[in-house]
Amino acid sequence: MLSKNIKFKNFLKKSKSFSVDRSFKILKNDYLKKKLKILLSLSHSYKYNYSKKIVYKYKNSQNYRVIGIGGSILGPKAIYQFLKHKIKKNFFFVDNLQATLDLHKKKKIVNLIISKSGNTLETISNSNILINNDKNIFIVENKNNYLNILANRLKADIIEHKNYIGGRYSVLSEVGMLPAELMGLNEKKFKRLNYLINDKQFIKNLVKNVDSTLSLVNSKKYISVILNYDHKSENLFSWYQQLIAESLGKKSKGIIPLVSTMPKDNHSLMQLYLDGPKNSFYTFFSVLEKNTIKINNKYLLKSHYYLRNKKLTKIITSQIRATKNIFNRKKIPFRSFEILERNEESLGEIFCFFILETILLGRALNVNPFDQPSVELIKEETKKILLRN
Repeated sequence: MLSKNIKFKNFLKKSKSFSVDRSFKILKNDYLKKKLKILLSLSHSYKYNYSKKIVYKYKNSQNYRVIGIGGSILGPKAIYQFLKHKIKKNFFFVDNLQATLDLHKKKKIVNLIISKSGNTLETISNSNILINNDKNIFIVENKNNYLNILANRLKADIIEHKNYIGGRYSVLSEVGMLPAELMGLNEKKFKRLNYLINDKQFIKNLVKNVDSTLSLVNSKKYISVILNYDHKSENLFSWYQQLIAESLGKKSKGIIPLVSTMPKDNHSLMQLYLDGPKNSFYTFFSVLEKNTIKINNKYLLKSHYYLRNKKLTKIITSQIRATKNIFNRKKIPFRSFEILERNEESLGEIFCFFILETILLGRALNVNPFDQPSVELIKEETKKILLRN
């Protein structure tokens, strides 16, 4: 078990790296002494740059539009999809440049415009097209940037995006928690780091997981394939993809994170996974659903009697078990997460696990997990091209 909310099984590969263990102890010490500020947002003692007045001011609205890109929006989007069963409001996410946009003109909408730098080209472009005299909230760094100037001109509410929290690590800061509160969720329940960092079982699993991952990477297995059996976690793994790729892809090092939609991909990609190049390792991810659809016996043919009275969850878990059995036979490395309760606590723990994992992997690979230097080159080049035309 990873915690009471998550059943976790690590890679079967046995390895031991005292450097990872030491690295975690340093990480924990940095957190306790508040040296690594980026982790503060994962704890219940984190102080937001917004007050409850902002939540009360906008919480009665029914429709919200979140405008951002990358880490500024992937966190809120993951929260909304994963916990949609608890949310009675409509959230629309604009997270890419498209030739056409649904303007939702007939709806009264609260806009949440999120960008740490305040100069993100895509967010500026979409904001220019979408915002009007509706209610607007900006989450942006307190600097003389485009979106800060625009927010002041619109007399909008401005929430400061702390400069020490990068976008992909911001899900439990203002960036993710203000939208979560507007969704009607309990932000305090997401904050699990204080509990997890003192849980010996969690720490043991985290350190062993990082150690096994490093061992696999060192053996030239650098593609991490997520076998996702939960359709409500698609956005969670879009968030995870950015976290891993942008944090570790430096100095000709890194892990390529790919997400596979299961069990659909049994009929397209699984053949490759089983018999293709041996340069990948796998993560099984599922959520225990209690109330699911059952097979209709009335239209079931005798040839498939074994499906009688079966719930879809039973069929899916049987497929997961079968796939793991074949992976074991073929000695394909994998780990697994099974979420036992779909709630704020379990999602908060998954966020914590993946963030801590990424920081530890960055340190072990000797790369800075907090910057993205080459992405800035494309931003600069795009601006040059636009200025010339």
